[in-house]
Amino acid sequence: MRPHHLAALAVLPFLVPAMLSAQSSGGPAEPRRLDSPFRPPVNFVEQISPPPIPPDVTDDRRVARNYPEQPPVIPHNIRDYQITLNNNQCLTCHSRRFTEAVQAPMVSITHYVDREGQTLGAVSPRRYFCMQCHVPQTRAQPIVPNTFTDLDTLVSRPSDRGDRR
Repeated sequence: MRPHHLAALAVLPFLVPAMLSAQSSGGPAEPRRLDSPFRPPVNFVEQISPPPIPPDVTDDRRVARNYPEQPPVIPHNIRDYQITLNNNQCLTCHSRRFTEAVQAPMVSITHYVDREGQTLGAVSPRRYFCMQCHVPQTRAQPIVPNTFTDLDTLVSRPSDRGDRR
């Protein structure tokens, strides 16, 4: 090991406590902002109250997708839904057998195709655990501003370059 590496390691035990005391004494650390959505810097012994969990969107309305292969979001409450190897509670409404009775959309035909491209009579094991891709929505405000623009909006915008025919 080189000498300057050893020197850096030797100084490290003295730097960490100094940095922690500077943070706790209001030194160089940024002051805590209560309106910030990010967790403020706190010492490991300090306990702060977490922000409240926003409520789920439960209006059962389909949400428009932003891009073609985006999985649909779940527009209803799924708290306490059971998805195990033997039982998938989502399929009690969304499987082919029950969609007509409950008026729920059927899972896509792609969910019945295995990785070799063979169509199965039941949902493929790789598509069985719904919440790998489909998520419920909440009424949470975004932490970071969203500047995403979908393709339809981009195509329908008037050209900024002018018409060069």
